Amino acid sequence: MSDSSRINIFPSRMAQTLMQVRLKSAKKGHSLLKKKADALQMRFRKILKQIVEVRTEVMTAALPDALFALAQANFAAGAEFGALVRENITTARVKVRSDTDNIAGVKLPTFEPTVGNADANELTGLGKGGGAIQDCKKQWEQTVKVLIHLASLQTSFRTLDEVIKSTKRRVNAIEHVIIPKIERTLDYIKTELDENEREEFFRLKKIQAKKKKMRDEKAAIKEAKGIADAAERAGELDGTGKESHLVDSKDPDVLF
Repeated sequence: MSDSSRINIFPSRMAQTLMQVRLKSAKKGHSLLKKKADALQMRFRKILKQIVEVRTEVMTAALPDALFALAQANFAAGAEFGALVRENITTARVKVRSDTDNIAGVKLPTFEPTVGNADANELTGLGKGGGAIQDCKKQWEQTVKVLIHLASLQTSFRTLDEVIKSTKRRVNAIEHVIIPKIERTLDYIKTELDENEREEFFRLKKIQAKKKKMRDEKAAIKEAKGIADAAERAGELDGTGKESHLVDSKDPDVLF
């Protein structure tokens, strides 16, 4: 009957060696996964701290300054300069380059902004409000860079969160399921092997006792047979197996 609390395996020396190797491998894997989880947790907390700092920067400085610069440009150049800017745009000047960062075997996606040299709206605002428009452009360019950095951190944060949960599940499974199951299997194998050794020892003792008894019986029969043969050769026994009266009796002397 199979037992789910241990591995269903035939108890033998080879099985015991195999389970010992598996137990050693499981403990080593548990140690490595534990170290990996600790390294990921350290990076996770670091990224979380950076996200809080960048969000604070976006909400308190970058975005308000950019919106204020846009309001100044609208006031200085007029609200119609926005349509003129959109008409002159053909390709994106700020682009995002994706890369990966390896942390304890986990590849985290990262995003970096790249700004092109060509500016289609370089001459916008020559008539009026040129300075305000240039300040607005710089502020929003800086804000976009900060937002891209924030997106990179949040993507890495979510990826690390999933990997840490998966790693913790694996660590708990090895610690609370696999290792105890292998240890119970080893205990079962050891118990069965000890029981087999006791049975074998008892069987050998019975065999030795039986052989000794047979040897003693053969020796007794041989000794009895030797005594009987010696007695017959000496004439101490008659044909009935009783002591003969003719052996010791002597005929009286006859005088002539």
